[in-house]
Amino acid sequence: MAQQTVRLQERKIGFTAYLRKYWFLYVLAVPGIAFLAVFSYGPMYGLLLAFKDLNMGAGILKSPWAGLDHFKTIFSYPEITRAIMNTLAINALNLLFGFTFVIFLALMLNELRFKKVKSVAQTFVYLPYFLSWIVFSGIIQTFLAPDYGLVNSILAALGKGQIVFLSEAGLYRWILVVANIIKTSGYSTIIYLAAIAGVSPELYESAKVDGANRFHMIRHITLPRIVPTIAVLLILQLAGMFSANFDMVYTTYSPMVFETGDVISTYIYRVGIGKAQYEVGTAMGLVFNGLSFLVIIAANKLIRKMDVMGIF
Repeated sequence: MAQQTVRLQERKIGFTAYLRKYWFLYVLAVPGIAFLAVFSYGPMYGLLLAFKDLNMGAGILKSPWAGLDHFKTIFSYPEITRAIMNTLAINALNLLFGFTFVIFLALMLNELRFKKVKSVAQTFVYLPYFLSWIVFSGIIQTFLAPDYGLVNSILAALGKGQIVFLSEAGLYRWILVVANIIKTSGYSTIIYLAAIAGVSPELYESAKVDGANRFHMIRHITLPRIVPTIAVLLILQLAGMFSANFDMVYTTYSPMVFETGDVISTYIYRVGIGKAQYEVGTAMGLVFNGLSFLVIIAANKLIRKMDVMGIF
C-alpha cells in the first residue's frame, strides 16, 4: 500500500510539472475544443429524432419514443437505392480520377524549378479552394450555360450543336467529378508538397551522383516517402463514400438529372426537410454516417496491414 501511495504521488507530481511546462499549449487548444463542443457535439442530441415521433409542441426530448420504426422504413423508399448507387458511383470516380490526379499534380508542381512560374501555377491551383461551393457552382453554371456559356460558344465556333450540359444525365456525374477536382486539388496539393518538403535533399543528391534522372527520383525517392500522407488522405476520402457534396449537387442538379445525380445528401434533404419527415431524415443520416465510420475502420486496418501508419 505504501509503495502504491508513493507511485500515485509521483504521478501527480509528474503530471503537475507537465501541466506547468506545457500549460500554454492547452490554453491555445481551448477555443478549438469549445468550438467542437458547441457546434459539433452539442447538436448531437438531435440524433434522438431518429428514435422518436416528433411532437413540435413537446420538443425532441419530450416527444414519444418510436424505437427502430423509422430505421425500418428507410429502405422502403423507392428512390433510396438510386441515391445510394449514384453516391457510390460519383465517389468512386472522384477516387479513381481526382485522388490520383492530385498526387500527379503535386509531383509536377514540385518539379518546377523557376520560382516565379511555380508561384503562379500554385496560385491558380489554390485559388478555387478559397471560393465557396455556392460561388463555384455559379461559375460552373455560367461556363456551361447553353446560350452564353464559354463551352457552348467554343462548340458553336467549331460548328457543333448546343449542349445543355446540366440537363444531360449522362454528363452530369462527369461535371461533378471535374468540378470537384478543380475545386479541391489546391488543398490536397499543399499537404503533399509539405510532405515532399520533408524529404532529405541528400537523397536526391546521392541519386543524382548515381546517374538517376528526375523520373527515377520521383519513383524511388519521392513517392515512397509520401506514402504515409497518401494513406491518410485515402482513408479520409474513403470515409466520404456514403456522402456527397450537398452544396455542389443541390445548386446544379434538376429533376432531369436525378437518374445519375441524385445523391444521399440531397435525397435526405428532400425527405427530411422537403417532406417534413424529420425523424426519417435523421435516421437516414445516422445510418449512412455509421456506414462511413465502418469504412474508415476497414480502410485503416487494411492500410496498417500494408505496414503503413493509419490515422489511429
